[in-house]
This record gives sequence, structure tokens and C-alpha cells, in this order.
Amino acid sequence: MTGQRAVPCVLMRGGTSKGLYFRGDDLPADTAARDRILLAAMGSPDARQIDGVGGADPLTSKIAIVTRSMTTDADVDYLFLQVVVDEPRVDTSQNCGNILAGVGPFAIEQGWVPPESDVTKVRIRMVNTDSIAVASVETPAGRVRYDGAARIDGVPGTAAPIPIEFLDVAGSSCGALLPTGTVRDTIDGIEVTCIDNGMPVVIMRASDLGKTGTETPEALEADAALRARVEHIRLLAGPLMNLGDVAKKTVPKMCLVAPPTAGGTIATRNFIPHRVHKAIGVFGAVSVATACVMPGSVAAEVAGGAGTSGERVINVEHPTGFFEVSADVSVEGGQVMVRKAALLRTARKLMSGEVYVPA
Repeated sequence: MTGQRAVPCVLMRGGTSKGLYFRGDDLPADTAARDRILLAAMGSPDARQIDGVGGADPLTSKIAIVTRSMTTDADVDYLFLQVVVDEPRVDTSQNCGNILAGVGPFAIEQGWVPPESDVTKVRIRMVNTDSIAVASVETPAGRVRYDGAARIDGVPGTAAPIPIEFLDVAGSSCGALLPTGTVRDTIDGIEVTCIDNGMPVVIMRASDLGKTGTETPEALEADAALRARVEHIRLLAGPLMNLGDVAKKTVPKMCLVAPPTAGGTIATRNFIPHRVHKAIGVFGAVSVATACVMPGSVAAEVAGGAGTSGERVINVEHPTGFFEVSADVSVEGGQVMVRKAALLRTARKLMSGEVYVPA
């Protein structure tokens, strides 16, 4: 087709996100050339992404690049890229645990991981943070199953469950679970807990910013003064969390927390970082859940106290429901060591074929 270049890919929903999944060999090795293709495929920069397949929202402007793993402790390598909607920018500074949910099925269907009986475990190296996740994918009769009875808030209907276990994500972006060295800091007059258990997050009381923590994402985004204050705190937090200048990065995420209102452990509203998440990201939920069991943290105080050693289930409330995180932690002398974090996601293949970009 004159003037067009076709690039093979699969469009998948992963968790509460949606994006394009590429084989690494189908994209240029040169980063600048690769990013030009991805921007064109999604239709960025444009608020509507009208000239691409992006959905005009950060949650639907995501990319997974998957290859056979170059290491012996994983089956596949997964690089996540966030294509910014209204800027000509592709960001690699974070993981995405929602898009991660589709990597196992994608790898099996590419023939890179042979199906094993009814459930196939896929070891995934998350390239962004050089850490390992294990996804359990249902494969009856040797084929990936997408239909099932599992339900996750933020996604209509049900699908096959994909349990995901994270083995070593603490400090994966910032170098430490508590990157500032303390469980609580004060930034611009606001008490915060800065934590990284798979995602750098700054946790703040919603009440300290004049909010209840039950507002809709749209209401929070419409509050220009709030957005400016949150961004100011984020820019100050970046260097303290060993992230450097974060003006052009999508981390850290900013989380407003409040007492639960629907029977959960804690209520959350998340800036990611400039839009407000309609739910909560996977690794954001893991980091917040970890803070809930951490003595002295802002989250533990709001949630009603830290926990004890052992496996606990933390229900993180968000604008469209709950996110359940199972955490196995050791609490000794006020210090928390994360032994394991696990959660449930679903995924669905929506389309496979080729995306066209200008030649």
C-alpha cells in the first residue's frame, strides 16, 4: 500500500487498560525510529488520537513489546511503553501491571511458551524495572482460554482469571521500598509517604488537600488549583525518591487516600500523574497496599493501623470498585519486608493483524 507501512501486532485488553502488543523483532532497534512508529500507530500527539488506534486516554494508549527472554530465569521479556496522548513522547520510566496481564497469553499464542496441561505459568521479566512476575494462564486443551467467571472492577463482564505473583518488585524503580529513607516526609507542608513496591507512589491524605477522597475523577481533574498543588509536590518528590527531574516522566504517581466508604481497607484517588485514574493501576495498588501494613505510614494511619507479619488481603477502594491485593509481609521492629505480592487480573484478545503507519 503506497505511503503506508504495515506492522504486525495484537490489540488486547489487559486488566483495566488496553494497548498494542508487538513482537520485538517487528519494530526497529533504533529507539527514535521505534517511537515514531508507536506515536503514529496511536495517533499522538492529539487529544483525540483520531489518526491512530489510541483511545484518547492514558489507559488506552499503551504498548507492550515482548521478546523471548535474554535471561535464564524468565520465559519472555516485556517492555512497557506509555504513549503520551497529547505530546510527541513515549515514556519508559514505569511498569504497567494491567498490560502485563496480556503478556502471558500473547507469549503462549506466539509459540514462545508451550502450554502445560490446564494452567501454564509464564515467567515474565519486566524490562523497565528488571524484575520478575509469574502469570498463570488457563490453557485447556493447549489453547489460551479468555472466557471465564473472574470479575475485576473497572471491566464489564467476566473473563478467565490470570493470577499474577510478583517476586522482587520492592524498590524496583527507586532503589528502595522507602526511597527517601523514612516512612513519612513533609513536602510543601503536606505529610506524605513515598513508597516503591513496583510503582513509585506518593501517598497523601485527601483531607490535607481539602478533599474527601470520594470525588469523581472528573471533579478532581476540574480543580485547577488542586492539580497544580499535586504537581508541585510531585516535582519536589521526584529527586527525593531517586527519580531525578520528573517533569517529563509519568512517575511518581500521586495518591490521595481517605477512610474506606464501601467496606474496603482504604479509599484512593490516583493522579497518573496528570489525569485521574478511573480505577487504580496494578503496581499503584500494590504500593498502596504495602503502605497500609507499614507502621507509621500515612496510609496505615488512614486505614486504621498497620498490620502484623504474615499474608494479608488488602482491599483498595477506587472510583469504580475494589482492587484486592494479597501481600505476604514481615513486620519486625517497625520495619516491613515484602516477601510476596499477588493479585488477580483478566485479559482479552480484541484483534490481531497489522497497524498501518505513514511510511
